[in-house]
Amino acid sequence: MPEYEFREMYVARGVSRKEATRLLTDEAEYGHWELDRVRLYADGSRRVRLRRRIIRQVRATW
Repeated sequence: MPEYEFREMYVARGVSRKEATRLLTDEAEYGHWELDRVRLYADGSRRVRLRRRIIRQVRATW
């Protein structure tokens, strides 16, 4: 079972959809995050949860 680490982000209601897309694209491209969940609230704000896989290296035993 893969392990993930999560990051919560809050996008204010004044941020346009295009700006939010650019922000999330930058996080995905440079931080290797992927979109896990978006929750849109009635006031127009968004709570975004990003995730990325934790890769553990196995020690070499010689």
